[in-house]
Amino acid sequence: MPSSVSRRTVLRVGGALVVTTAGVTGFAPAALAAPLVTADLVIYGATSGGLVAAVQARRMGRTAVVLEASHHIGGLSTGGLGQTDSGVAASIKGIAGEFYRRIYAKYNGTAVTPTSPVRMTFEPHVARAVFDDLLAEAGVPVYLGMRLASVSKSGNRVVEVAAENGQAFRGAMWVDASYEGDLMHRAGVAWTVGREGNATYGETINGVQLRGGHQFTLPVSPYVVEGDPASGLLPGISAAPLAPAGSGDDLVQAYNYRMCLTQAAGRIPFPRPAGYDPVRYELLARHIRAGATGPFFTTHGVGGGKTDSNNNGAFSTDFIGANYAYPTASYAVRDSIAADHTTYQQGLMWFLANDPRVPAAIRASTASWGLAPDEFTSTGGWPPQLYVREARRMLSVYVMTERDCRGQAVAADPVGLASYTMDSHNCQRVVVSGQVKNEGDVQVGVPAPYGISYRSIVPAEAQCANLLVPVCLSASHIAYGSIRMEPVFMILGQSAATAAVLALAAGSAVQRVPYPTLRARLLADGQLLQWPPPPGPGEFVVDSKDVGVTRAGTWVTSTSIGGYYGSDYEHDGNTAKGVNRLRFRPSLPSAGTYQVYLRWTADPNRASNVPVDIVHGGGIANRVVDQRVDGGQWVSMGSYTFAAGTAGSLLIRTEATDGYVIADAARWVLTTP
Repeated sequence: MPSSVSRRTVLRVGGALVVTTAGVTGFAPAALAAPLVTADLVIYGATSGGLVAAVQARRMGRTAVVLEASHHIGGLSTGGLGQTDSGVAASIKGIAGEFYRRIYAKYNGTAVTPTSPVRMTFEPHVARAVFDDLLAEAGVPVYLGMRLASVSKSGNRVVEVAAENGQAFRGAMWVDASYEGDLMHRAGVAWTVGREGNATYGETINGVQLRGGHQFTLPVSPYVVEGDPASGLLPGISAAPLAPAGSGDDLVQAYNYRMCLTQAAGRIPFPRPAGYDPVRYELLARHIRAGATGPFFTTHGVGGGKTDSNNNGAFSTDFIGANYAYPTASYAVRDSIAADHTTYQQGLMWFLANDPRVPAAIRASTASWGLAPDEFTSTGGWPPQLYVREARRMLSVYVMTERDCRGQAVAADPVGLASYTMDSHNCQRVVVSGQVKNEGDVQVGVPAPYGISYRSIVPAEAQCANLLVPVCLSASHIAYGSIRMEPVFMILGQSAATAAVLALAAGSAVQRVPYPTLRARLLADGQLLQWPPPPGPGEFVVDSKDVGVTRAGTWVTSTSIGGYYGSDYEHDGNTAKGVNRLRFRPSLPSAGTYQVYLRWTADPNRASNVPVDIVHGGGIANRVVDQRVDGGQWVSMGSYTFAAGTAGSLLIRTEATDGYVIADAARWVLTTP
């Protein structure tokens, strides 16, 4: 199991803890404990985005501190979400990409280099070890238990914040990297909560959405006495009539905890929580009785025989309808809501493992899992971080919308890329024709990575001139559903800190940082700001749209499955096998040895046996690829010698293939001139 020598020192400051290291630069221990701490950049929220922002500021030579309301560091990335929602992994660069390379290095005992492989699945303690290393190397102190008591401004600038324990912090620049947007709110920045109607931004999948995902597909009565409306509704079901499709409201998608489970002998059995109420699970009991067999939670492996376990199906770990007050609630009320989510989810697992209404096979299967005893040891194996999928969202000059996600609008000032599906979990349970239904689940893919506008992470200048908001950024509900992923928060955290340091150096508002200057620094620090990425030195890409492509038969363009290179990909329609062929032919400027790659979009309906011929200086190499897997990435076809010019090529054939054959792009990378 990967391990890391602890590089942490914990100081107690009043009622708070400061996690620091011997390498902290710019702060003597007495300064860290002072009643007033001053830094160039003060970051509120020790989420993954907040930690990366601090590291970036330190790498740019500025002092930075991180304030966290809870006692947890790393947000969801260390809180159980070890099955990274990555979208197109190749679009994750900068410190975010470095984080996932460091994860790989932890598991493989290797040094981290810019060309190290990435690993997108990991155990929580490994993610924490990587963040510890990054914070130690950068010299960043993290203050825990720092709940905001007040925020002071001078004109349109934040000057100082005070925590409930009495300690105060002063900064020239500020980043709100919290999941809730509390600093943004107290700084007087405009925000919203809930779902816009489709008409607000000209969208199609925002607002009320009654769809088939994670839905009751079997008839289940919502009433206390089955079939009797007069008996009232079971807990968690809305009595309000279902609003028209696409209409807006103030509801937010459901929260849960991402459990780290194991089947090891030393697992912690699911506890029966205090306050357990079997009525909460009556809908699930009825669903099972109607024929549902599960699985009722996911068990994605992350390493070490452990899982990242998430919501799955109509009734699962999402506590639908129990979080509406959370985004704007006080700390105490949020604690109560989080505790209720714990009781609900622990009770769900206990119910599935023990309740006699559950078939023995399901009980045995559930009981074969338990909490990992070496994770979250201070909370008995239970994740300390509630999955706040959305809370406040800033309202700024540029609002990211469904059009951005679909590539129908393109921001002129991107500071990072997102590529995950537009993903909203269910928002409410309703009654439809006498049956219970879930409402709000949307899972619609995006065609390709897309840019996130700099203007969407800064407030209107009149509201606040020295604050950036990379987590609760300006986005519609459905666009936020795509952006709200941990790698993207890291990307935006780095970009926010970069802009803050540039603004500080220029003595300007963050809104007035020249975008060309910001862009140049982001690119220099490894961020990726366009898709497809520009070819590197010695790299030659032939897209299916390029002139270096010839075809036989009929090929159909499509954007149905994301992860393609360029504006679309092509497929053979799963017909005319042996007739349909497509050849990529590069124009190579010099002779040499080239690594050849092929790209496709993966799906279960793809062919598993696509023949590929590489024509090179030494003849023809034959390969067979499985296009059901490895989509959205460059897959190596081998290394070969090529003459200068257009003599070489890569041919995709369709003879005897057992599914759709995809032609997207091919790539030649010079390795030896």
